[in-house]
Amino acid sequence: DILSPFRLHNTATPREKRAVRTLSALFMSSKDRPSLGGTRIKTRKRNITAPLDPAAFSDAVVQIYLDNAGDLELVAKSIESSELDFSRYGDTFFEVVFTGGRTQPGTTKPDEGERHPYSIIDCEPKREAILPSVIYIQKILRRRPFLIKNLENVMRRFLQSLELFEDNERKKLAIFTALAFSQKLSGLPPETVFHPLLKDNLVAKGIVLSFITDFFKEYLVENSLDDLIALLKRGKAEDNLLDFFPSSKKSAEAFAEHFTKEGLLQLVQYNEKKMFEVKLTEMKSALTTQIAEQADVSEVIETVRHHMKEAKLPDVDVVRLLWDVIMDAVQWSGKNQQQNSNSALRQVKTWAKLLHTFCTSGKLELELMYKIQIQCYEDAKLMKLFPDVIRSLYELDVLAEDTILYWFRKGSNPKGRQTFVKSLEPFVKWLEEAEEE
Repeated sequence: DILSPFRLHNTATPREKRAVRTLSALFMSSKDRPSLGGTRIKTRKRNITAPLDPAAFSDAVVQIYLDNAGDLELVAKSIESSELDFSRYGDTFFEVVFTGGRTQPGTTKPDEGERHPYSIIDCEPKREAILPSVIYIQKILRRRPFLIKNLENVMRRFLQSLELFEDNERKKLAIFTALAFSQKLSGLPPETVFHPLLKDNLVAKGIVLSFITDFFKEYLVENSLDDLIALLKRGKAEDNLLDFFPSSKKSAEAFAEHFTKEGLLQLVQYNEKKMFEVKLTEMKSALTTQIAEQADVSEVIETVRHHMKEAKLPDVDVVRLLWDVIMDAVQWSGKNQQQNSNSALRQVKTWAKLLHTFCTSGKLELELMYKIQIQCYEDAKLMKLFPDVIRSLYELDVLAEDTILYWFRKGSNPKGRQTFVKSLEPFVKWLEEAEEE
């Protein structure tokens, strides 16, 4: 051993000792070298995801339908007890529910694989035939609420592709959609239905109008018009019903004609009322701007006539609106009653010609008095202004003596009537004395 001389002598210098250790390491056998024996070296695991196989999933669901002969109660139980991966194949599941099998990506055409004849598309276009499918889906969603997003995806895709379905298939989809909302299918948002329908090509061909008509008719079987309007509001479609009509039929007259023919007269009446309110609002906005800018009375009169002609607005509603616009322009003081009175009477005097132009009969004058009565009753700061306003309108030839006397003796509106009759009594007494003279 060439190192033995160094090992035997304890008198070796530090330098010699380091040399001995270095040489020992070089000549040490592999057996004698230190090792990491017993230590486990961890290797990072990779997230290995199984490849998507919607075809196998679709075939498995179809087989459940076939095994249970389309009995949706039994199908639901079998699906609940199955170990199918619905979180990955939710869209595929609803394709099987609606069409009986898988559809080709981006279309409604059947894809390869097994199919069953118990789908929504395959049943009769009647509520009693489609309702069981709605209840079946409701049961599935209660156990697997995350599937609502997949239902939205599939419905949106089908509604955007309505032209690819046959007429009777579109009717089935419309009935299903109406029943889904009628049965309050878990979490299905209305915009999922209404927004996809507004594709220009579908609207232009009249496909959307046909679909939405079937939808309205079916929904109103068990629901009120108010329920339908609430649904349209949630879907942000209430103010855009004409958007479902082709451009050649996009008018109030065409709307009324179509839905009257389809037996939906209540919807026609609602739309007429809605359109009327919109036109009144437009007119009020225009007049408010003119009065705020202190436009000439003749210009304001012309604006009123234009809107009345265009929108066919009734005289009674116009007179009520004029009073609202005139009073809205008054600069009211918080607590100064005298200042409020002066401001209101000044405004009445400024726009008396406007009121006189459109209060063309005793009936319209009486409607104006009722309007003033209600406003003074509902607004505490105007309560004491009633007799002053009526007297001013009489002096400005807006209200005739006969109208005032009729209101005083036979007025039918009960709001604050006793108070206002008493406050107007001195003026009426003066009128009656002047009449005798």
